[in-house]
Parts: sequence; structure tokens; C-alpha cells
Amino acid sequence: MKKETKQGKAKNIGVDVKAPKETCNDKNCPFHGTAKLRGRSFTGVVMGLDLNKTARVGWSRNVKLPKFERFEVRKSRVKAHNPECISAKKGDKVRIMECRPLSKTKTFIIIEKMETENAIN
Repeated sequence: MKKETKQGKAKNIGVDVKAPKETCNDKNCPFHGTAKLRGRSFTGVVMGLDLNKTARVGWSRNVKLPKFERFEVRKSRVKAHNPECISAKKGDKVRIMECRPLSKTKTFIIIEKMETENAIN
């Protein structure tokens, strides 16, 4: 027996994030649609927007090089689904989480818009 959610009320996605105030009719939205989240989560910056509600999210990390006793900066970048209710823009700091493959390259969904960064890494 399925529970029907009222239009405008976001469902609990099982992760401690603030639900968006806006609503959407996106079937791949974890709050208002049927998308289920699982797996890894990352925090990054929206590097750019593509067509069809897709955003490129990137983040950097430090990796130690033992031979030279120094650190190098490595960057990661993935494509994530950008639901209408979140609608992250370029330069926003966001949290993404893994889901089933939505397309050939998209396996993450933006679940929270945290703040705006002035400089993009």
C-alpha cells in the first residue's frame, strides 16, 4: 500500500538535509518524485550547467606524495541531476548523493544547495 504525498509536501529521503521549499513535477527528484538514494555522497561546487537538468559538480582533495614529501591537488568531476525544486546555479556549493543510473553518465542527484561560492575551483 503506497502512501500518497500531498502536492507541495516533500517526503523524507532518509538523509539529514533540509527539504526544498519549492515543489516540482520531476520524476527523478528524491523529494517529489520516485528516485531513491543510496551509496556515496559528496560535497562540491557546480562547475557548469548542461541541458536536460544536468549539472557538472566538482571537488578537490589533497593527496600526499611520499617520495617528495609534498601534497598535490587532485580534482574530481561528475555529472549530477539538478531537480527543478533545487535549481542550483553555477558556483553554488551543493551536496550530491548516488542513485541508480539516470542516463549514460548521470548517477548522482543534487540533494541540497548549501551556499554560494565566489571562486570556482
